[in-house]
Amino acid sequence: MNPASAERLRRQIAFITEVDKLKDVFRQTIVTQSRRPENSAEHSWHFALMIIVLAEHSNHQPLDVLRILKMVLIHDLVEIDAGDTFAYDVKNMADQHEREAKAATRIFGLLPPDQTAEFRALWDEFEEQKTPEAKFAAACDRFHPMLLNCLTDGHAWQKHGVTHDRVLARNAHVAAGSQAIWEYAVRLIDDAVAAGHLAPKP
Repeated sequence: MNPASAERLRRQIAFITEVDKLKDVFRQTIVTQSRRPENSAEHSWHFALMIIVLAEHSNHQPLDVLRILKMVLIHDLVEIDAGDTFAYDVKNMADQHEREAKAATRIFGLLPPDQTAEFRALWDEFEEQKTPEAKFAAACDRFHPMLLNCLTDGHAWQKHGVTHDRVLARNAHVAAGSQAIWEYAVRLIDDAVAAGHLAPKP
């Protein structure tokens, strides 16, 4: 292997090694069986699988599913530095993008320059939510924790005193990526209120 190829491989392996840390970033949602906290790597895996299974329900067709999968698998790597920001934590959400953008610069910067640029462009595309792919990715990203909360008796919602109106307001832009998924989510949320797992609007 020539020196340039060896250095490229070294940087790629350094990145792969670094991102293993995502397995130790824990979220507010819990998994459905053991009821332990979900980690961000598990979220990324489940989120990616949702993209493959649900892509036909996007408002926009056809979709570049491979590009969405790349976005999904790198999107939360910034949480290694920035931590997971709970969707209803107004205080920490104020500087969330700034913290995560700084993390993106460091973490993606471990890669060779061409991959650094590609990964950062994909991360920025997800954040901007202007393309059909980014809109669908964002829709599934928001739907995933709602689904887990519905399947775990509203665990995170109850823990943090989240109410029905806040869930609807926080997640309404799911409809920009998939009207069908949003309508399904609204029914789940209404059922959670009826079951006493999500508090109604005060």
